[in-house]
Amino acid sequence: MLVFSVLLTIIKFSAYIITHSNAILTDAFENIINVVAGGFALFSVYYAAQPKDRNHPYGHGKVEYLSVGLEGGLIVLTGGAIILKSVMGFFHPSAMESIDVGVYLSIFAGLCNYLMGSFLVKQGKKTDSALMVADGKHLIIDTVSSVAVVIGLVIIYFTKLFWLDNLIAILLGLYIFYTGFQLLKESVNSLLDEADYEKLDEVVKILNENRHEKWIDMHNLRVLKYGAHLHIDAHITLPWYERLEQSHAEVTAVEELITDKLEGEVEFFIHADPCLPVSCPLCPLKECKERKMEFVKRLDWTLENLLPDQKHTLQTD
Repeated sequence: MLVFSVLLTIIKFSAYIITHSNAILTDAFENIINVVAGGFALFSVYYAAQPKDRNHPYGHGKVEYLSVGLEGGLIVLTGGAIILKSVMGFFHPSAMESIDVGVYLSIFAGLCNYLMGSFLVKQGKKTDSALMVADGKHLIIDTVSSVAVVIGLVIIYFTKLFWLDNLIAILLGLYIFYTGFQLLKESVNSLLDEADYEKLDEVVKILNENRHEKWIDMHNLRVLKYGAHLHIDAHITLPWYERLEQSHAEVTAVEELITDKLEGEVEFFIHADPCLPVSCPLCPLKECKERKMEFVKRLDWTLENLLPDQKHTLQTD
């Protein structure tokens, strides 16, 4: 991707030199971000793949979110600089030349960005890489910018309204600024371990569809992402009278189930709780000599009742 971004940057700056279009310069400046981000992305992918060590017990995957934040911050700065230069262009206009050549080069660059961006998003989702998805989306956004530039240049070519070039550049600058802000926000939220409800929903669905009879209750569910790695915390309620190795076998069954169903590396910290008399109405165990209350119903697990750190009863379900 780094080599790809360098080549496209050269093409876009060549188009600017030929046309003197601020709109094309806007597109070219954004590609500089791709070059810088691509360089840091190479390091991030390498660093994120390093195994866990004493100083990084959860691995190094979060460096990807740092890279996304860097990219977002640079895009925000670029968007601001583009807006400032384009506003100044109204007061100090420059003559535009060879607009048709600029159109051809922008179409070519936009097509390349779209193809590479789509590939990165697809691969990023497949490997669960936040960095790859972010870079892919950025390239697709570059395609939108290139399309807007082409449309603007065509209008300018036929109307000779050269001031439209600055207006288009300002609009693109605002769009780029917003895009960078969204990436920056996503990076901060990920570094702060914002809940991934899509992944949580997937885990809850797997648990419900493969639930064992002895899994009486589950609560305090947490899913943390470290790049492509997942760390899952949960409390599971098991029969209090069973031996330690029996309870451990049930915990292992939960771990193996999720690991088998989810792609990527999954790490568990599951705390086993002994059942209490209040758990009896929700416990489906048919052969239980210690039952204190009659079974009433099995509680279906949802995000609403699995996330709180509280054992379930018929009154608090």
